[in-house]
Amino acid sequence: MTKPYENIRLLDLTHVLAGPFCTYQFALLGAEVIKIESPTSPDCARGRGPDPAQNAVLRGLNYQVQASNKKAMTLNLKTSQGQFILKELVKSADILVENYRTGALDALGLGYDDLKSVNPRLIYCSLTGYGDNGPRTGVNAYDNVIQATSGIIEQSAGHKPGVSFVDYAAGYNAAFAISSALHQRTSTGKGTYISSSMFEVAMTLMAPEAAAAAYPVKTERDKEAGISAYETAGGILMIGAFTPDQNRRMWVMLAGIGYDIDAKLKTPNDWESLWASTNDIRSALKHILKDKTADEWQSIFHSHNLPAERQRTLAEAINDPQLNAYFHKSTGGDGDTHLPVMPVAAYHFENGPEITSPAPGFGEHTNEILSELGLADAEIDDLRKQGVIV
Repeated sequence: MTKPYENIRLLDLTHVLAGPFCTYQFALLGAEVIKIESPTSPDCARGRGPDPAQNAVLRGLNYQVQASNKKAMTLNLKTSQGQFILKELVKSADILVENYRTGALDALGLGYDDLKSVNPRLIYCSLTGYGDNGPRTGVNAYDNVIQATSGIIEQSAGHKPGVSFVDYAAGYNAAFAISSALHQRTSTGKGTYISSSMFEVAMTLMAPEAAAAAYPVKTERDKEAGISAYETAGGILMIGAFTPDQNRRMWVMLAGIGYDIDAKLKTPNDWESLWASTNDIRSALKHILKDKTADEWQSIFHSHNLPAERQRTLAEAINDPQLNAYFHKSTGGDGDTHLPVMPVAAYHFENGPEITSPAPGFGEHTNEILSELGLADAEIDDLRKQGVIV
């Protein structure tokens, strides 16, 4: 059985997180993804991860978690030979994804306008911090600075979330756009250019809050008490009694196990009355939830079909048996001191996402790919001597 993208070839000129995560989605679904790196400047994620030995051989886990199923080659795009080889690869490619500084590839004669003349069916996606239009075009960015400038950190009470979620959301965003463009190409026969910006992705992740900030009517409200965290006799409990109906059912539940509940806490039957009761609800819950541990309350809430979870560490969460189908034990590669356990995808379907080969070493497939282009061994050796490849 074929994978959804089995006959698709993708040229991956990306590095760090967002771009490689985008292209990883296609590799999981059967596309031939060729990761192209500078001979003198490997993807910096290769040197990042918890194992120094692994990092030293350019197989850091930060790189590996989004590199399975890919091929890897080196190519110096600042040389005329490197530019020629890329254009030769473009002739048979369906997609090219890059996340260099805005305009960097255009300056080398490798922008969309240059490459669509080589292959009019090419879908060319640029992932940048701020897009290709507007006053911030060309400004470099990472996840953390996008979190700062977008208002995410301010929305999070001044604390930066400790994960690069904008990067990964940007990867998903670009992958969805590329998939849409592939579908469009089936009817038009033509490729297209896609600009995907992390700044806009950050806004999309806060769509209700961003829309409210732009709306002329302003209303100050505390965070709903029914979707908040509370201290218990052991651990922190996050509850999800979100709607007026869930709020009512929560108080019925608590009354049913022996708590004396003020009748007015059960009465909100719409959003406005629920918001107006927030302080009373929070005060009552703070007192009640200290009677039992977070694990005990979690079981009680679940038995009444109400969302609630004990706040866990990441180390605890990854061992949850619910995630058995999410992780894959890789066969590893040269330099891996332990077999890496790789996340696969957050969805499942027949002939869907699957890891079939480990993350490639730096330039591992360079000779193979150049040979497929028709270059003889002597020509490949000469390119290596000139520093076009390593």
